[in-house]
Amino acid sequence: MSLKSTENRWGSVARMLHWLMALAIIGNGIVGLVMDEMPRGMSKLNTFAIHKSIGLTVLALLVLRASWRLFDRKPDDEPMPRWQRLAAHATHGVLYLLMLAIPLSGWIYNSAHGYALQWFKLFNLPALSEKNDALSDFAGDTHEILFWVLAVVLVAHVGGALVHHLFERDNTLLRMLPFARLRPKNKGDQP
Repeated sequence: MSLKSTENRWGSVARMLHWLMALAIIGNGIVGLVMDEMPRGMSKLNTFAIHKSIGLTVLALLVLRASWRLFDRKPDDEPMPRWQRLAAHATHGVLYLLMLAIPLSGWIYNSAHGYALQWFKLFNLPALSEKNDALSDFAGDTHEILFWVLAVVLVAHVGGALVHHLFERDNTLLRMLPFARLRPKNKGDQP
């Protein structure tokens, strides 16, 4: 198993970062939905702290993932119609923007609300703004709206991968799965 990506499949570092981020994002989305319904109290405050720490972790993983991509090649696209290739690249671009914008909007919300931001109670991060109720409201609304946009884009992303796997019978999904064997390429499959 190669650390770096090849022309046919993502390397183990890219796959690890992909799945770590997927688990953190989905888990943090669930935590965010649950914490909104919790009654006020220490349990809710602790859940908020966990949500913020996971969000900061996603942001750090995004920086690591983007940095890794500077040194790692992208596997060649599987053969597909041009519109599918454009849709896949657009979906990935939107996902990257959302993975950046959602944690930053949460950080701005937290800062503008006047709260300290800690990462798993190990250290504090600087505020991105001074206390500002209007900015806090805007950033909080933006954070929530972007989460729902992310949910829709993730459904499209996963749906596209499943369509390629189940109906197109290509390696789009397999080359990102750990330990999966790639399907043999057909002789007529040229991009």
